[in-house]
This record gives sequence, C-alpha cells and structure tokens, in this order.
Amino acid sequence: MVRHPGQVVSAPLSRVGAAIDARRAAASGALIGYLPVGFPDLRTSIEAAVAIAENGVDVIELGLPYSDPVMDGPVIQKATQTALAGGFRLAHAFEAVSAITARVDVPVVLMTYWNPVLQYGVDRFADDLVAAGGAGLITPDLIPDDAAAWLDASERTGLDRIFLAAPSSTEERLRMISAQSRGFVYAVSTMGITGARAEVDSAARSLVARLRESGAERACVGLGISTGDQVREVLGYADGAIVGSALVAALDSGGVPGLARTASDLAVGTRLN
Repeated sequence: MVRHPGQVVSAPLSRVGAAIDARRAAASGALIGYLPVGFPDLRTSIEAAVAIAENGVDVIELGLPYSDPVMDGPVIQKATQTALAGGFRLAHAFEAVSAITARVDVPVVLMTYWNPVLQYGVDRFADDLVAAGGAGLITPDLIPDDAAAWLDASERTGLDRIFLAAPSSTEERLRMISAQSRGFVYAVSTMGITGARAEVDSAARSLVARLRESGAERACVGLGISTGDQVREVLGYADGAIVGSALVAALDSGGVPGLARTASDLAVGTRLN
C-alpha cells in the first residue's frame, strides 16, 4: 500500500508492546539489546543484531551513529565514531533493519537523536522505516512538547514512539510521557551517561513506580545494566531491561561469537522463576 503524508490509517497493535506483553504473560521480562548500526562495519552489525535475537534478546534497539552523542558513554561513543569513520550513512540504517527483520522475528526500533530525522524529513523517515520492517523510534533528545510532527507521522504509520523519563522528571512530565509513548517508556536509571555500572541505581525502582502511577503501560529500564543478575534485578519491578554498553564491548572484544555468548548470559536473567 502506498502511504501519502496526509493519509490517516489505524495504528496496529504495538509490535514492541506485544513482545514485552508476551514475556510478562509468561511471568518473565523482556531483554532489549542495543547495538550501533555500522559497527564495526555494516555487514557485521547486521550479523550482530541477528545473533542477539537468536540468543535471547526480545527487542533490538539499533543506534544511529551521530557526531555528537551527548548521552552515550565511552564504549558506545567509540563504536559510533568507528561507524562514522567507516562511511555510515542514514540509508544504511534502513538497509540494516530490512536485512535483520528478514531473518529474525524480533521487533527492531531505531534509537536516534532528533536532528538526523529532521534533516531527512519526518514523514519520509517514518515511511522508509515502515518499509524496512522497523517497529518504531527511541528519541532521547525529543520531548513530547516538541514532537508534533513525529506524533502525526507515528499515528499515520503505526510506528512505536518511545520517549525517555528520568528520576528528575516532574509528575506532570511523567503523565505526558506516559500518554504519548507507545511500546514502552524508556526509564533512565541514572542521571549520567550510558555505560555499565556495578549497581543499577535504586532511583530506577522509584521511577518505574512513578511511571505506573502516571499511566505508563510498560516501563523498561536502561543505562547501567551489564550482567544477568542485574537484568533479573530490574525485571523484578520493570517490564524490560535495556542493555547497551555490555553488548557493544562484547562485540568489540569477541566479535559476533563473543557477543552471542554475552547475550545468552544476559538472557538468563529474564528467567525469573
């Protein structure tokens, strides 16, 4: 079906939400894995994403390399700089999503700062992501107040829109984020940048509780999770655990085989019983 920018279509059930709900129905929790597109090269990044899907990851989060990744820690910054130096272009993201979704039945969302989407064109970006088989967007630097174009495009295409919430967010802000998110709300467990930490901040538990009170259907915790035990800890109170730096580091040091082992180890934490 050809979609036109002004066309309104009924939004289907959230694919990301369905994957998380299936885990919840099984008295378990979802593991969401982040990897940057194009690291260490485009072909390997596709193989890496397939590998984590085949080793226990329920939702794939593909990061778009960006020249000024203010939210990312050193491991992810290094990887994205490698991808950019290797010639990453935005079109590669859609190519990767298409290749991954052709091989594994796992929802794939892109995580991107907002400027590349604006430069590409919001409607064009949404249409190309849908055509590639993508499920939605995580937008770390976009707040619902400024997201009118994306809200319209996501309603038209049925893509999930995942906004971030932080411990510092007000109750009013959490209600807005919960109302406008589809798929899940990304609960940032710390006030700093991404990266593995010895302990997941206790603020995450409080933030998830506040999000539930604010009406969030699903809340997943990211930033700082690096072990199967931490995955299990987070899934004791959240719907999903998001792991990034630990997976990127495993790919960097051990290639796709090492990454697959790490994903499998992390997935052990989803078995709550």
